[in-house]
Formats: sequence, structure tokens, C-alpha cells
Amino acid sequence: MCLYLKRLEKAKFCWPRIGHHRVQMNPAQLMALVDGMDWKRVRTVAVKPPEIVG
Repeated sequence: MCLYLKRLEKAKFCWPRIGHHRVQMNPAQLMALVDGMDWKRVRTVAVKPPEIVG
């Protein structure tokens, strides 16, 4: 179990609406939430691995 504390100076955290029991987010969205940004606007882009050219 981990307990973290984060205090925002000006803004507030963007939490999901009441009634949602579980929220699934990726690491980028978690960092946005911790930084006080709207984590729902964060999108990840799939990056293709480089091709091997012979």
C-alpha cells in the first residue's frame, strides 16, 4: 500500500463523477492527474518500432 499527498497551489484535481467505481488510466494520465492537469485530455500515441533494413 502506498499513500501519497499532493497539494495544488491554485487549481484542483479533476476527479471522475460520483458513481464511477473504478477508473482505468495509463501512466501518462496518472502523471497528469498528479500534476493537477485534466487527465481525461491526455492521449497516448502508439509508436511503431523501427524496421530493420537489410
